Amino acid sequence: MKAMSRGTPHASRQAVLLSFFIATFPLFSAAEEVPREAQQLINEMSRAVRELNYDGTFIYRHGDQVDTMRLIHKADGAGGEMERMYSLTGIAREVIRNNESVTCIFPDDQSVVVEKSRPQKFVAQLPEPIESVAEYYNFTVAGTDRVAGRDAWVVDIQPRDMYRYGYHLWIDKDSKLLLKTELRNKSGHSLEEMMFTQIALLDSVPDELLKPAISGKDYTWFDNAGAADRAERKDGKWNVTWMPGGFSLKDHEQQSMATSRQPVEHMVFTDGLAVVSVFVEQILNEPPGKNGPSRMGGVNAFARFANGYQVTAVGEVPQATVQRMANSVVADR
Repeated sequence: MKAMSRGTPHASRQAVLLSFFIATFPLFSAAEEVPREAQQLINEMSRAVRELNYDGTFIYRHGDQVDTMRLIHKADGAGGEMERMYSLTGIAREVIRNNESVTCIFPDDQSVVVEKSRPQKFVAQLPEPIESVAEYYNFTVAGTDRVAGRDAWVVDIQPRDMYRYGYHLWIDKDSKLLLKTELRNKSGHSLEEMMFTQIALLDSVPDELLKPAISGKDYTWFDNAGAADRAERKDGKWNVTWMPGGFSLKDHEQQSMATSRQPVEHMVFTDGLAVVSVFVEQILNEPPGKNGPSRMGGVNAFARFANGYQVTAVGEVPQATVQRMANSVVADR
């Protein structure tokens, strides 16, 4: 295993977006105030994606780019899960997830990133009960459709303010698995889409299907789930002083990044559905990267340079949200 490379002194925009994709994922939830039918479907979906065994191929469209991925999920019957996801088109990459960690293997730059486990991006998982969710979203059953040869209910989730996006979920009528999801702006335009093209429910999943095809033995490893990193997470130096109503801090940690000489402070905020990550990195002896807004599919980012630090907010929320959050970051005195 190689030692961590020094890289450039500041995290590139691509690296920040990639770290967000790996570490933060949308969470779907509902509160008692939403229509019972929509709430029931979302709750059944969240249980199904955790408790069923399945093997499927899905497409992920973001902006003008379309990727094809294979996802294999195994439930052990005692609350444990294991997944393997890998690309079938474009740049090779592979992700292995269990209850403790997420391991992402990138052969193009010969690196492996290990994070603590969170729900993966395509499959929704019910978080802890969040009573305030219905204050900011409307949940309705919009109708029926057909995805991957299976009949599905369509659930529409609409935001009540300008700081969030809406969602469309296609839920299998039989298994209650999530077959398709779209991220939509306030005009109803689809910004990002993930959809199974085929999926098989399995009685069991052989262990061989969950082993990575790429060992990563001689790659550079960045372990953000280790004991040393967990100890550092108690001492954050920065605060976000503005966020949309209903958002709260869910994680605060130090991360090692391939493009940074030192750990980057990473904060994760969510309202139970949308997620925003804020990264703060000290810049040493070189000018910062490009500041201002940027976008990749449904993911918006805003970066600014202040007092020797690069501050970047990124999330599947409107540009106004990440810009206001990035501009509100202050040092913890």
